[in-house]
Amino acid sequence: MEDELIIKYIKKKKEVGMEMVIDKYRGLITSVVRKHLGGLKNYEEECVSDVFLSVWNNIKSFDKNKNSFKNWVCAISKYKAIDYKRKYLSKLETVDISKDICYIDKELIKSEIDEEIKEILSHLNERDKELFIKHYLEGEDLEEIAIKNNTKVSNLYNRLSRGRKKIRESISK
Repeated sequence: MEDELIIKYIKKKKEVGMEMVIDKYRGLITSVVRKHLGGLKNYEEECVSDVFLSVWNNIKSFDKNKNSFKNWVCAISKYKAIDYKRKYLSKLETVDISKDICYIDKELIKSEIDEEIKEILSHLNERDKELFIKHYLEGEDLEEIAIKNNTKVSNLYNRLSRGRKKIRESISK
């Protein structure tokens, strides 16, 4: 019942809704972010704030028939933390790695991100995993992928859509 009230307030852009989310879910969000950020404590507070901002900005995409509000907030928290890891890793890659500790840090984070991506994509078949990696991780255009695979772009959009749905369903379990 409280979640329904929170959702209603946020959809109407009333700040009291965010205050309620913060009161009810801050601990949960922080623990999810902490779990997925690992040793990147410096980014934790900023990431948690971004989670709240995402909840505020994306409340219209919440569907109570697909997921509970709590699980939806946890999924946002997880993916924000993964995004922060990726940003941190890209920062490390632009810095001259002259110290061993920086190299170890970079390799550890790469390994953690790879494991999380592997876990997320484990619910897809091999063909769809390859499509997700090429499009979302490597940034390859769907037109290029379609040409290489002798298929239509619309088919790829459908496969991506079905894959995202499978991932969402697996997260909500």
